Amino acid sequence: MALIVMKFGGSSVGTPERMMNVARRIIARQQEGNQIVVVVSAMGDTTDDLIDLSKKINSNPSAREMDMLLTTGEQVSVSLLSMAIGSINGQAKSFTGWQAGIKTEAVHSKARISSIDPQRIFNAVDNGNVAIVAGFQGVTEEGDITTLGRGGSDTTAVALAAALKADLCEIYTDVDGIYSTDPRIVRVARKLNEISYDEMLELANLGAAVLHPRAVEYAKHYHVKLVVRSSFTQQPGTLVEEDADMEQGVVVRGIAYDKSVARISILGVPDRAGQLANVFTSLANAGIDVDIIVQSGVLHGSADFSFTVGLDDSDKAVEVVQSIQSQIGYRECEVEKNLVKISIVGAGMVSNPGVAAKMFDTIAKMGISIKMVSTSEIKVSCVVELDRFKEIIAELHTAYGLDTATEAFVGGPSDRR
Repeated sequence: MALIVMKFGGSSVGTPERMMNVARRIIARQQEGNQIVVVVSAMGDTTDDLIDLSKKINSNPSAREMDMLLTTGEQVSVSLLSMAIGSINGQAKSFTGWQAGIKTEAVHSKARISSIDPQRIFNAVDNGNVAIVAGFQGVTEEGDITTLGRGGSDTTAVALAAALKADLCEIYTDVDGIYSTDPRIVRVARKLNEISYDEMLELANLGAAVLHPRAVEYAKHYHVKLVVRSSFTQQPGTLVEEDADMEQGVVVRGIAYDKSVARISILGVPDRAGQLANVFTSLANAGIDVDIIVQSGVLHGSADFSFTVGLDDSDKAVEVVQSIQSQIGYRECEVEKNLVKISIVGAGMVSNPGVAAKMFDTIAKMGISIKMVSTSEIKVSCVVELDRFKEIIAELHTAYGLDTATEAFVGGPSDRR
């Protein structure tokens, strides 16, 4: 008998009809002889509707009260799904995050899980129930309800699978696996049968929307066997594991993109020790994450440097840089939006020279300038102007042989919380 955690996103349970389809799928999995734990998100657009409702009451509500409000969406889902299972003669028991024993740090809107006591879940499945757990939420040691932030239901599912020592964690979504790139952009994008944790983590961090990076981190750390598959078909999906088989000749596994990028340039920075430390310490203190950093050489006693931040943080980042101009003594600060970061990822890149050169050459032949570059052992990222990004992705997909490969990667639309 296997213990399986199944996670269903908001679109998977977005209507009563879809809720019933999910219930039948869960019972079928249980009737195969498995014990089943289900993690579920809020139905459809419930979370957005709750946020809109809150704005009509208070334009700047406290994070604590927002967590109290938003967690109700998942509570509706778990109770209705339990009822749906009961209507087809199954047994189910629903749990909020705190009833499921999920403890978090005392941070509202983006808490991290600190511990899980799964005893009530074990008791439920041992008594023949499907245990249905609300994703995206937990409780602090002081008893305050918290939410886990973006991708929180994926994280709940993988963390529960680790705590339960489950045999498998299945993430059901509105796509049927992991693709070589967004199939809405490249029609010949192919689904991967397998991908490694490291490759998936890079792709998730670089913009692929199928899995949240924190969920992949949990899976890697606790060796959780993870499968991404569709709620709407019976296709087998994509297996995420420690060492995925590499197809012969395929060095780049996938192409990801992130349109939420802004570049900030600080020009004419006097060449004094500690300048970079002052800038990036100030940004960190303001809670702004910085991605790519590039500094020019020193000329006539001053240098220029640029860095990227999320588009939503760009205005705040400029304010921070401007607030320390007197300390830094720079000449000018510029911000550039309308950018995209395009990344190639593959574990085979580390042992294959020329992979980055092919990316640069492909983009150059299109007459497009590369503004910034970042590399690691298994990825290369280029920041370019946004207007032709779909053409670039299609050209790179062809250049690395992904059009004709039997496997390849990255995600399309997201169905997670």
